[in-house]
Amino acid sequence: MKSYEKLLQSNKDWAAKKLSLDPEYFSRLEHIQTPEFLWIGCSDSRVPANEITGTNPGEIFVHRNIANVVVHTDVNLLSVLEYAVTHLKVKHVIVCGHYGCGGVKAAMSNHDFKQVLNMWLRSIKDVYRHNRQELDAIEDLDQRADRFVELNVVEQVEKLAKTSIIQKAWKDRQAPHLHGWVYGLNNGTIKSVYEMPADISKLDPLYVYDDL
Repeated sequence: MKSYEKLLQSNKDWAAKKLSLDPEYFSRLEHIQTPEFLWIGCSDSRVPANEITGTNPGEIFVHRNIANVVVHTDVNLLSVLEYAVTHLKVKHVIVCGHYGCGGVKAAMSNHDFKQVLNMWLRSIKDVYRHNRQELDAIEDLDQRADRFVELNVVEQVEKLAKTSIIQKAWKDRQAPHLHGWVYGLNNGTIKSVYEMPADISKLDPLYVYDDL
């Protein structure tokens, strides 16, 4: 059996097991999607949102990209954010990075990853540049990378708050609450590193829309 065929067979086994435990399981999922959370995570295969949070399908709306980056010109991410916040009315948006992130480590280097990846990593490099004094003071490179992961998460949360999507939701319904988390590959636990409530006063006034 080929590797992809194993995936198809595993899917059949999983679906059969779910039905044996709860015959109405899929019929409920088919008609209802009311997640409380939007998860913006890294594409790394070792960080599956549902599994590490112990949640079921339908509970978390998910977007993933390399190094869990929020780019203000990324139509893919913004469309997910718009749908989750405006239509699903999620109560929480979580940016979850992870220690040992290859994208973050790549952004620390001067290696040429060719144009597309170089372009993507540039916004992460900006996070390093803005925090250069703190990061350069950390001599151990692994510890420096771990702190860079945390600072990257903080930056992405703040970028979310700068979008008109989030600001309008804050104005209309005082939600969602924004969270910055980091997952540890070595111990399987999540660390909360940053929280931003639905409070526009936390933002630099330059980024606040006054006519939403």
